Amino acid sequence: MQVLEPGDPRRMGDFTLLGRLGSGGMGQVFLGRSAGGRAAAVKVVKAALAEVPEFRARFRQEVAALHRVGGEWTAPVLGADTEAAAPWVATEYVPGPSLHQVVESSYGPLPEATLHSLAGRLARALRAIHGAGLVHRDIKPSNILLTVDGPRIIDFGIARALDTVAGSLRTSTGVVLGSPGFMSPEQVRGQRVTPAADIFSLGSVLVYAATGRLPFGAAELGLHALMFRIAEEEPDLTGVPQTLTGLVTSCFAKDPQRRPTAEQLAVHTRTDADGPWLPAELLAELGQLAARMLTAETPPQGSPTHSKRRWRPVLAGVVALAAVATGTALALRGDGEKDPAAGGAPSATASASESASPSAEPGIPDEFVGAWEGVLEGNSELPKRVLRLEVSPGRPGDKVAAYIDTDGDLQCTGRSKLVSADADTLVVGKGQVTAGVPQGRCTPLSQQTLTVRSRDVLVWKSGGLTADFYRSTGGRDAVPDQYVGTWVPANETYREQELIRITQGPVGGRLVRMSVTAGMDDGTEQYCDGTFVIGAVSPVLALSPATYTAESGKGCRQPDSVFFTAARDGHLLLFSMDADAEPAEYVRKS
Repeated sequence: MQVLEPGDPRRMGDFTLLGRLGSGGMGQVFLGRSAGGRAAAVKVVKAALAEVPEFRARFRQEVAALHRVGGEWTAPVLGADTEAAAPWVATEYVPGPSLHQVVESSYGPLPEATLHSLAGRLARALRAIHGAGLVHRDIKPSNILLTVDGPRIIDFGIARALDTVAGSLRTSTGVVLGSPGFMSPEQVRGQRVTPAADIFSLGSVLVYAATGRLPFGAAELGLHALMFRIAEEEPDLTGVPQTLTGLVTSCFAKDPQRRPTAEQLAVHTRTDADGPWLPAELLAELGQLAARMLTAETPPQGSPTHSKRRWRPVLAGVVALAAVATGTALALRGDGEKDPAAGGAPSATASASESASPSAEPGIPDEFVGAWEGVLEGNSELPKRVLRLEVSPGRPGDKVAAYIDTDGDLQCTGRSKLVSADADTLVVGKGQVTAGVPQGRCTPLSQQTLTVRSRDVLVWKSGGLTADFYRSTGGRDAVPDQYVGTWVPANETYREQELIRITQGPVGGRLVRMSVTAGMDDGTEQYCDGTFVIGAVSPVLALSPATYTAESGKGCRQPDSVFFTAARDGHLLLFSMDADAEPAEYVRKS
């Protein structure tokens, strides 16, 4: 949330503007309040777009269509002026965080029952949108807000108006139709977009809600590579509950005509889980957010030169809300948050409970915040089990610790809540499993205790194990440079048969790909193409067991976790974490 600037409007129609929420390809978005006290997201069109007759005509048609959608599953239109010098539309300001915020920063991947309810409710929302003659074109987690009585889809309809604008104007105004990680193949190829595109994006949203990952990888691995995977490759459904894989797989059909319609999905999904549709702790947070919204004050009207100091207390009641206007979510404390579809590594944004009163229990000391890695079994040269722990700021009860546990034949990802913290000791509770390779075998990590030994070393204890944890790199460029690149066997005999590609990116990304062609006893060739999730980057590059692509043969299997280490001569050594075999040796491809 930002204060209004001197050149900003103070009113649009019947709405008093309180502050800036964000900006996007369409224009500026403000937090507004109607004369009756109803909060709204007021979107004001850019001047360059307003001057295009085709855009204004389409914008007029779309606003009229938005009125027909209704507000059961969407944010309804509260007012608009399509003929103004600066056209605008106001939609209901929904008091709830985005799905992206909940999964990345507050709660983590959603439980199976909630996923089923989410699928059913979003299918019904799309049925209403498509029934009004609209195609959303930008279904993604940051455009889905979660409320006590269900999800709300926001920011639909305007994309079709933008689609009338010439390509040169799109470039000059920064207009982007869709978000790369959640686009459909036809959007990627620049082909005609129909309601089926929203169904493909819905599949991506459900995979993200179930696992915290994008099904085709993040754009940070390369935008063109991401688009190729969307158009040509199969999604990674690791961690998606089996009861949902059939529905999700149908959404991912490359041919739009083979995907189910929103009506068909609505008929075959449910909206009610056994009990509340969201977990109890998340419902409690939503109730607190709604209460803060009701107590927010409207700023006094006057000169446009109000000072920032005067505005801040006025906006304090609403800054904690997850206002999403142009597809960019505001964090629960008002901090910026990147959309995973845009390619940024997830930021350590705070959960709703961090906005508690000053009397709340103390949070995590800065000494603990960051990425840590340690060898739990084996040693630094030949590890058999490696754990990575990323600690974010928070208070007791918040999910502050994200972990990746790479064992001999298993990799488990999860989150843990903060139990207590003081200057020297941090305790996080039993973990919640969010993903596993292979699926269905992970068990939650036991309660963990971290004690400061020095600035860069912590003593880790859990389940009878003790290990030293060292600071590690994080962010979108976590992979050490000595590993990044394309590698082939050091033995020239096999160089045409095997290829390894290691891409720069964040830990937890599926950044390693190994392709092998081997001759079989019957004279045929077996092609195996597998991808690996990076679970740690120091002292070795620890990888999950392989997940094979659809092009691989049925005989492909690599059941154990592996790790790479860089030799002094620049060669790359590949070890199994589950066996005492000699390493395979690789050199950079020339």
